[in-house]
Amino acid sequence: ASFADFTEMMRALGYPRLISMENFHTPNFMLVSEVLLWLVKRYEPQTDIPPDVATEQDRVFFIKAVAQFMATKAHIKLNTKKLYQADGYAVKELLKVTSVLYGAMNTKGVGRADVSEEDSSKFKFDLGSKIADLKAARQLASEITSKGASLYDLLGKEVELREARTESIARPLEINEAEKAMKIAIDCVLEQVQKTKDMLNNVALDEASLEAKIEKRKLELERSQKRLQTLQSVRPAFMDEYEKIEEQLQKQYSSYLEKFRNLTYLEHLVDDQRRTEQEMFE
Repeated sequence: ASFADFTEMMRALGYPRLISMENFHTPNFMLVSEVLLWLVKRYEPQTDIPPDVATEQDRVFFIKAVAQFMATKAHIKLNTKKLYQADGYAVKELLKVTSVLYGAMNTKGVGRADVSEEDSSKFKFDLGSKIADLKAARQLASEITSKGASLYDLLGKEVELREARTESIARPLEINEAEKAMKIAIDCVLEQVQKTKDMLNNVALDEASLEAKIEKRKLELERSQKRLQTLQSVRPAFMDEYEKIEEQLQKQYSSYLEKFRNLTYLEHLVDDQRRTEQEMFE
């Protein structure tokens, strides 16, 4: 697959802007992160990967999150270092994801020539929702089986129950038994009413206790806030040294990044030289 294939696949999948090789002549992390987030959303719209890439730590976290998502959900292994370079090497990693989505779109019978911008924007590859539907279907199937077995058992007892029901309906109603049952029901209701009144009385006591606890917690919160303000106003003794070391670390990281890019370029030249020597040897 080449860069032309990548741009063609992105266009067919409905990416809203055009991509050219000029965009990747120099490292363009913002474009790479935008494309990665768009591909992840295309694969599973409900994902919650944070799009913030303002700092180096945010960028590292973003690349790791995307790589972990693709490895878990789509079984696609991405090279995080090449993605972080955000140059031509990153395009090869992006091709791994676009190839899967493009193949899935073609499997569904959507031709590239027949896909308009409006139709391609509606194309979704939501594997998560399909798995959820499958789990719901399995649960419903098991419930239907258990309900059917229970209904079959109840229908088997209908002959005996019909006779008992007919006998109970035909038996004359006795006033004494009905009066006794009503008295028992009334006593139960009165007992429940008394329990409810007792619970209401206890609620007042609990409310007073909770108010006292809330007041105590408020006082503790005020003391904690005052202590926090005091601590925030005091500058630690090691902060000057910390800021100095942090500035040195930033310079070292810039130097490391430049050397890493040079090393990658030299490795690429060595690979080309070995390939040329191999071809000449053959």
